[in-house]
Amino acid sequence: MSTRIAAALTGCVLGGGLAVGCGPTADRSDGDSAGNREPVTIANAPAQLPVPLGRGSRTADDFNGDGHPDLVLNNLVKRGSHEDDAGIGVVYGSERGLAPGARQLLSPARNAADTEGQLPAVFDAEASCDLDKDGFTDLVVSTDPPYDGQGQPPVPLQLLFGSARGLTGKAVKLMVPAQARFGNDWPDQPVCGDFDGDKAEDLVVHASDGRLSYLRGPFTRKGAPKAAGAPIASPGNVPTPPAADVDGDGYDDLLVRTAEASAAAASPASLVLGGPAGPTGAAVALPRGVDVAFGRFGKGKGLDAAIGSMSGTALRYDVPGTGRAELDVAGTVLDAGDFDGDGVSELVSSGSELRVLKGRTAGLSEAGMVTVPPPARGTTRVLKVADFDGDGRADLVVRTYRGDTKDTIAVYPGEKKGLLAREPTLTFSTSGFLGMDS
Repeated sequence: MSTRIAAALTGCVLGGGLAVGCGPTADRSDGDSAGNREPVTIANAPAQLPVPLGRGSRTADDFNGDGHPDLVLNNLVKRGSHEDDAGIGVVYGSERGLAPGARQLLSPARNAADTEGQLPAVFDAEASCDLDKDGFTDLVVSTDPPYDGQGQPPVPLQLLFGSARGLTGKAVKLMVPAQARFGNDWPDQPVCGDFDGDKAEDLVVHASDGRLSYLRGPFTRKGAPKAAGAPIASPGNVPTPPAADVDGDGYDDLLVRTAEASAAAASPASLVLGGPAGPTGAAVALPRGVDVAFGRFGKGKGLDAAIGSMSGTALRYDVPGTGRAELDVAGTVLDAGDFDGDGVSELVSSGSELRVLKGRTAGLSEAGMVTVPPPARGTTRVLKVADFDGDGRADLVVRTYRGDTKDTIAVYPGEKKGLLAREPTLTFSTSGFLGMDS
């Protein structure tokens, strides 16, 4: 679920591997006199560039702290359909957007903590936030530690800490104190957020039987939270990103579900309000749906919610207010972002097509809906909505894939008119991570 990122850069296009021509020394004469950038086709993948050094920032998903958001990639392409996943790819940002030459492969062999000498086979990015409050975003990774099926399973989550050189070194295991656990479910599905309003990022993870484990930040470099009490009661077992301060009271609120939703099965969801004690406040029931996106869609004064399903999209303005609307747009996967920089969020609905609905003072409507053409043949999914080039407008990053061995990552920049560029200014393939030293 995507409801709910950072070397000079020229436009780049897919070739044989991570086929781009970009980096601090790249030729910038790739646009017209107005500064419009055009993709540049390069036959071979460029040499890997070093991760730019940063000093720390408050930018989201900025692992090297240089003030530019970075992009995390799960599900990298493989040489063959039956080969193991190479790991987690990270593409670092620059003042002009993502710079695929500055890329990094995170793998169990290099970066995972072992359990009794055994490295995990699973290594997937789950959440990102600055857990130790040092100005560098950290990555929460899911693994598969050995478990004999008796009693409580081990904690499968590990933390990779950001630094001036990005995500480096070995991960540490997340510590979930015994008093914060309940039942015999895996403590997984982490969600970041400042739920108690102390300016430090917390984590909420799944427990069982209507309870969640709430871990207060900041976290130590050994993976321990500042504090953790008894499991908290919840209207759902599944904490779900994104956390957001929906009601504007200074506390992030937590979206929870009764079960994991899929494209074929919707599930009830509730918003649990944060407060001084964390996400323990009143719960606001949302309509049953597959996905939820929060944004300022124009009609309400605060954050609004869009709840997507196979039959359409339900809108709840000023959550937890009473303003309601329905759109005849199926929303199996929803995202939100301000693509034209007017302060009002657009809604991205992706399923069989990738469609963008413009936010307006009267709220979202189907009038003027923009359809984004996919960058290649295959199945297209949204990876991230964020302002990668620092122009004050959100950009849309999508992945189109054909099986396990071919894909295209494409970046569509936001525009004042038309919402999004019709053609991506940057495309590359995750095949560029193949063969990297792991």
